[in-house]
Amino acid sequence: MKNILIADDDQNLALLYEQELTDEGYRVDVVHDAQTAIERVKENPPDLLILDIRMPGMDGIEALNHILGINNQLPVILNTAYSNHKDNYLTWSANAYVVKSSDLSKLKTAINDVLTGEEV
Repeated sequence: MKNILIADDDQNLALLYEQELTDEGYRVDVVHDAQTAIERVKENPPDLLILDIRMPGMDGIEALNHILGINNQLPVILNTAYSNHKDNYLTWSANAYVVKSSDLSKLKTAINDVLTGEEV
């Protein structure tokens, strides 16, 4: 069973992701800020990190840089409501970039592709 860490400050959305991904057979851990995500990656690295960009305090792009400095083999999916960050070269080190939607099929496809080594 693959372990997924979700870092998203929207608690309702994070709960939806947790429920949906648990139903898909993943073990899911949720945090609501970037600093806690960094600490979790240090303590117990997940198989995949789903990282929101806009969060209070440290944003997801800055957190991505810190996290890849800790573990540059950790697959990361940036999951954000804002498509404009996709052109920011600082996001290019993520394995995938998914724009948030009420339809989780794109996120689930990206998760599957990243975890199975498919091209995203």
